[in-house]
Amino acid sequence: MPRLLLAAACLCFAAPAARADEPRRPPNVVFILADDLGSAELGCYGQTRIRTPHVDQLAKDGTRFTRFYAGNAVCAPSRCALLTGRHMGHAAVRNNREAQPEGQFPMSADAVTVATLLRQRGYVTAAMGKWGLGMFDTTGSPLRHGFERFFGYNCQRHAHTHYPTYLYRNAERFTLPGNNGATGDSYTGDLFEREALAFLDEKHARPFFLFLPFVVPHAAVQVPEDSLAEYRGKLGDDPAYDGKKGYRPHPAPHAAYAAMVTRMDRTVGRIVAKLKARGLTNDTLVIFTSDNGPTHNVGGADSTFFRSAGSLRGLKGSLYEGGIRVPFVASWPGTIPTGATHGTRLYFPDVLPTLCELAGAPVPPGVDGISFAPALRGERQPPHPFLYWEFGGYGGQQAVTVDDWKAVRQNLNAGRAVTELYDLAADPNEATDVAAANPAVVARLERLLAEQHVRNADFPLPTIDGPPAKKK
Repeated sequence: MPRLLLAAACLCFAAPAARADEPRRPPNVVFILADDLGSAELGCYGQTRIRTPHVDQLAKDGTRFTRFYAGNAVCAPSRCALLTGRHMGHAAVRNNREAQPEGQFPMSADAVTVATLLRQRGYVTAAMGKWGLGMFDTTGSPLRHGFERFFGYNCQRHAHTHYPTYLYRNAERFTLPGNNGATGDSYTGDLFEREALAFLDEKHARPFFLFLPFVVPHAAVQVPEDSLAEYRGKLGDDPAYDGKKGYRPHPAPHAAYAAMVTRMDRTVGRIVAKLKARGLTNDTLVIFTSDNGPTHNVGGADSTFFRSAGSLRGLKGSLYEGGIRVPFVASWPGTIPTGATHGTRLYFPDVLPTLCELAGAPVPPGVDGISFAPALRGERQPPHPFLYWEFGGYGGQQAVTVDDWKAVRQNLNAGRAVTELYDLAADPNEATDVAAANPAVVARLERLLAEQHVRNADFPLPTIDGPPAKKK
């Protein structure tokens, strides 16, 4: 039975090594964020059908976290938690919400991101990939939240093809000739790789924060033919996907999905090789993770076939373990222990305080995360007193963990708030609700569920919040 806790703008070569009496320069950070990659879709986490040799090597060269969680169960709010250090009871963005004609509900102007804090410490900052937290003419623009350079998709909906007809460089839209959405000359994963490698060639004199929120393996299932050939006909029966539910059809979706992940893994290998070629390996923290659990069997993705969440319950959109448990690998030669695993429960709000500690930047008030820098150094990691999530999508949900206890609530958009309780030590797959046998534990966790939820009119939980306030 678990116990509750008691408590450079120019091209230049690598700088010479510091003297023993000089303080070590803060690390560069390369943060790679996959999109909808399941906790068991990497070889180092048990995947057998998809080859990921480069991320697996990162794990051998560093530490693999076995109980790391996303900020939420879908894209935008999870990224908000990652960048601001605030959990879903306090975050400004708590669900995906479309804006017209393009973009999503924006982060607020006063949101403080890790990019802003690192930039204030002299870091060069760049983001290449998918943003999804506000168009360029809103308060949520990446250029207003610490990033000097942006390249990629601003809008999540726009990112439902890997062959778009246009992208953005900073706030300027540019076309991709030869692309028509279904196929084309420019695969965005390759474009992000090219931009990232060019950035690493340019920015050496100062520490840098390179944020790479890749779109793979989010549907649509699309990949260049040379990568598809690695898997075509090698994964058994692979029935064609018919393109229902708004995504592109594909004749061999299992092969294409695996090839997408392997091609992204190749990009990871090329980034690591570039760091080595530039003499930056020992000065750079590389992190690889995913924004939430694996998707449902839509768009050609097949989380059942690949056992994308392992044996965990739930997929993307669910606050059960499968929807929020993510792979998390960190490598920093000379600092992070090699070939290690770490099992303390940590999550996306912890990234901001961790990177701030490593960079010597102050942590702003209101942050819910804790630094896991001790875990990166191989030291004892102080645990969280609790981890909290809420999500207005998929019926409305809340969840909280304390030690090995986890409380889950569903259907909070209508109906009565019923608390389920799971003992994750004895039942990691959340198969047996033990709430009836543990009323005192339920009461304790329900107090946390109430305390950590701050009402947000833009992202209500009606069963918890009650009816909306009448306009005067």
